[in-house]
Amino acid sequence: MGMMQEFRSFALKGNVVDLAVGVIIGGAFGKIVESLVQDIIMPLVGRIFGGLDFANYYWPLNGQNTQLTLVEAKKAGAVFAYGNFLTILINFLILAFVIFQMVRMINKARDLATAQKEEAPAAPAAPSEDIVLLREIRDALKK
Repeated sequence: MGMMQEFRSFALKGNVVDLAVGVIIGGAFGKIVESLVQDIIMPLVGRIFGGLDFANYYWPLNGQNTQLTLVEAKKAGAVFAYGNFLTILINFLILAFVIFQMVRMINKARDLATAQKEEAPAAPAAPSEDIVLLREIRDALKK
């Protein structure tokens, strides 16, 4: 039973839970980026380069007909699917760039918060009873 308690304390630590949330959000964000690349960016790039679908660019390795779609060519034998690789590479570069920008913004915010903490003047301490009494005497003598 000792190992189960140790595992429970490990799994319930904040870092593990934060990591799990990050992985789930990262997976969902990856799907968004994948859709952005496949449904928006690559069709535009394909249009610029002759109206072809990059996902169907391949070199047949078993003598398949080059007029087949990538799915059909894969069924017929091995292919070198460089168009699909290019799409996935662009997917990765966009995701890496967005994550880099997010980390950069978080670091700037953290640095700004640290600088503000260091620059914030400490609140003056309340004067002691002796000082307050001396001030009252001074003010009374002025009158």
